[in-house]
Amino acid sequence: MTKEFTLLSLAVRNLKRKPLRTVILAVAIGLLVTALVFALSFIRRVDSSIKMTSDRLGADLLIVPTGSRGAAEDVLLENKAKSFYMDKGVIEKIRKVKGIDKMTYQTYLVTLSGLCCDVPESVVVAFNQDTDFVIKPWLTKKLGRRLRKGEAIVGSESAFNISVGLVDVDSVLFGNVFKMVGVLDKTGTGLDTALFIDESNIDDIIRKGKSSIQPGQISVVFAKVKKGLDPYKVAGEIEDSVIEVDTIARKDIGKNIINALRDINQIFAVTVTLASVLAAFLAWAVFSAIANERSREVGIMRAIGAKESHIVKLFILEVFIIGSLGSVLGIISGTALSLALAKSFTILKNISTDLGIVERSLIALSGLAIGTGVCIIGALSPVRKVKRLEPLVVIKGE
Repeated sequence: MTKEFTLLSLAVRNLKRKPLRTVILAVAIGLLVTALVFALSFIRRVDSSIKMTSDRLGADLLIVPTGSRGAAEDVLLENKAKSFYMDKGVIEKIRKVKGIDKMTYQTYLVTLSGLCCDVPESVVVAFNQDTDFVIKPWLTKKLGRRLRKGEAIVGSESAFNISVGLVDVDSVLFGNVFKMVGVLDKTGTGLDTALFIDESNIDDIIRKGKSSIQPGQISVVFAKVKKGLDPYKVAGEIEDSVIEVDTIARKDIGKNIINALRDINQIFAVTVTLASVLAAFLAWAVFSAIANERSREVGIMRAIGAKESHIVKLFILEVFIIGSLGSVLGIISGTALSLALAKSFTILKNISTDLGIVERSLIALSGLAIGTGVCIIGALSPVRKVKRLEPLVVIKGE
């Protein structure tokens, strides 16, 4: 029984004639798509983490001690355990600034290695449950009540790290025993690695003398501005009025990382562009050779009735097959590379968020389209040349 003759079957047979040449071009396209998928995954993950952190904090402004902008972003974006303090009296000074609607504050305490046998280094967040609008929405959802003195609720990453299990695990923090009463959902912010306690526990911590905090100190103030006002203008007024603080507008969270990311983005863009040009030239060289080798074959096909469109479709189909195979290879390797090397980059190591299926699918489709497109663009010139061949001239070898 003979197989049905189609353009697809002919294209596959033609590609099998020179398997090494086919593999080389497919690998070249695969390397291009690998670089593209890795670059897009890297940039998108950092960008989405910063945006998610900004959106989920629920505040328009973050007010921190002078010189502590970087430390605050390390805690919120990169899960780094850092402590910084200012006098609680700044709250009243900030309250006097026109445009402030709501405020709450948090105090960051760092558990030190060796100081706490059951809890790895992380940030303990003491917050005011009466004024809070940052943690309370998560707390209400998971616990359904206020935290009591001597209780703690943990972020999703900390729950995993200290093996909280369900809820009834006691841990020693700064010489005080705390009962873990719940685990918060993953938020995608640096607070996923934190442990949350009510600020009423701070006095006991200070008495134990196992933290650097002093009475009347806090770490950060979260503020909402009145509707219709410009957060940047209010931020400027706070810094003019309260000299001991720095103010960060929500949209400026991660600004230093974004600036660095912009430079990295340009490097990736140049790399991918150069790889695309090289892949296109390779496709041109390969299909120029193919066109020269098969010119007589094309002449015979034209002589027995094949149209120019049939010749073009055949060659484009071959290009498409090679480009698609290379692109799929690149998508797989690029995704695997982005997952394998994520923890090797400082900028990604402590970021809580990862890309979802939808985002990775969009990146994969982009890689498929660009990889296949570059291959087709490189082969267009040889394809146009071969379609214009005169059948009789080619057959005679003239």
